[in-house]
Amino acid sequence: MSFRGKVVLVTGGSRGIGRAIALEFAERGADIAFNYFRSHEQAAQTQKDIESLGVRCIRIKAHLGDADKVREMFAEMNNAFGRLDILVNNAASGVQRPAEELEEKHWDWTMDVNAKGPWLCSIEAAKLMKDGGHIVNITSLGSQRVLPYYLSVGTSKAALEALTRYLAVELAPKGIVVNAVSGGYVETEALEHFPNREEMLAAGARTPAGRMVAAEDIAKVVAFLCTDDAAMIRGQVIVVDGGLTLGA
Repeated sequence: MSFRGKVVLVTGGSRGIGRAIALEFAERGADIAFNYFRSHEQAAQTQKDIESLGVRCIRIKAHLGDADKVREMFAEMNNAFGRLDILVNNAASGVQRPAEELEEKHWDWTMDVNAKGPWLCSIEAAKLMKDGGHIVNITSLGSQRVLPYYLSVGTSKAALEALTRYLAVELAPKGIVVNAVSGGYVETEALEHFPNREEMLAAGARTPAGRMVAAEDIAKVVAFLCTDDAAMIRGQVIVVDGGLTLGA
């Protein structure tokens, strides 16, 4: 399906899964806005790659755990495009430590970016979706399953999935469809921060599908959820893991 004439905002869109999502929509004709926090050079390259597809693109530096910065981001995006059709809450952060080694600041940082940020962004997005729209939250298997070193992120993703359900009901009268996509192990820069990276990669490759999930696999499902064909899918968490979690 073409998204020509649509405007898409992808948080954390400069790299990894967010970049793949932004490129997927751009390839289908959508104009793109994305935010980043630290990776300035990667953000510049991603913007260049998106613009090479013949669509408009802006990049905005913003900390999503700060309500003022979120409002400023949406104001800048509105000034550039004057509307918003699709929001993808992809940005995530966290500290990979077991419960006894986490500090309060680690917990607060992770919750601010991964749970509060999507809530703030969704409320601001809804104000710009005058003709309805779509919100897709990117979550992970650690929201439901216990993974090593994943307590803060997994808990925040569980909150994000609950947020998905609440927003799907509360924003429905505005014509806004809300869902989430949960990815299996995907080889991105994020895995570099895990002490057990090699074990995660090995586990991710052992799927019934015969290969590891790619960022592009996630992106295609996100795009589908924003089509009319998916209009009756509401408040759901769609798992894209190649069948990894089907085993006992």
